[in-house]
This record gives sequence, C-alpha cells and structure tokens, in this order.
Amino acid sequence: MISTNDLRTGVTIEFEGAVWSVVDFQHVKPGKGSAFVRTRLKNVRTGQVMEKTFRAGEKLPRARLDRREVQYLYGLGDEFTFMDTETYEQFVLTRDQLRDALRYLKENLTLHIVFHEATALGVELPNVVELAVAETDPGVRGDTAAGGGKPARLETGLVVQVPFFIDVGDVLRVDTRTGMYVERA
Repeated sequence: MISTNDLRTGVTIEFEGAVWSVVDFQHVKPGKGSAFVRTRLKNVRTGQVMEKTFRAGEKLPRARLDRREVQYLYGLGDEFTFMDTETYEQFVLTRDQLRDALRYLKENLTLHIVFHEATALGVELPNVVELAVAETDPGVRGDTAAGGGKPARLETGLVVQVPFFIDVGDVLRVDTRTGMYVERA
C-alpha cells in the first residue's frame, strides 16, 4: 500500500481494477478544510488519461511492475516479436500494446517490456534512438541564414524537423519522449 502523500510522477498504482501510472500530481492544502492530492493518471494498458482527486493520507495498492530487457527481432502484420536478452524467451506484442513506440522500433533495438502479473503491458524505449534518414529534400545553399529546418522521413516512417544540412542516409539521434531531432550520429 502507498499513501497518496507519497505519490510521485512514474509511480504505478492499482485503482478501479486497472494499473495506472502517475503522470502529474499536486498536493493542495486549502486554507479551510483538509488537504488533498490532485493527480493525472494514465492507464498503463490502454493509454487512457484521467484526472482524480484523493484525500491526503488515503491508502492505495501499489502495482508491482516487472521490467525485462529485450531485443526487438521483427514485425509480421500486427504482431511484433521480442527476445528476452537473458533467457532468450520470445514475446509477441500487438500493435495496440506498442502504440507510439512503433515509430521508433527497428530491428535489434534493445528496450524494456513492462509486465504486470506475467501479462505484457507495453514497452519502455530508450530516451534516444538512432535512425537513418530515408527521404528529405536537398538543402539549398544560403538557406541557413533564417535558421529553421526541413522535414525528414526516417527509416521507421517517423517524420521529424531537421536542419538543412541533413541528407538522405545520415543517421540521426531522435528523442523518443518528444519525437524531436537531437543531433547527427
């Protein structure tokens, strides 16, 4: 059990029969009345976000999540196969379980699968991945004075804004949390 006073970003709890991750929280102590905690919770399985207010000191069951390091092997239709790097056991996740992570998956990428009671909930990507540029417009000499950038489609289909000097075939580092270009690898 965890007290609502101990809620922090990233903590997982069991609430209303589902596993929720705390996205945002705020402890509020009004001048009159008792304190409370205002939270924004994200359903780990479905991605649904809801706001919930708890009384200060209320107890909630903490969800125990297991993280296993895996390697992405291949995708076939709507199923994607991963291999545990320690036991070599293979897991299949669906497009619905991966959601936005699909934009960053390429073969042999090492990441973590999150399990709750032996059920795979989804994946945790590394903060930065390296992806090759598949398609972009050529940079025009003198265009750099205004700053800005141009769109580039990467090998996974993700489109990011990049500086004008980036060409097809360049390998870029992309932040998986924001989906933005970081630097050329």
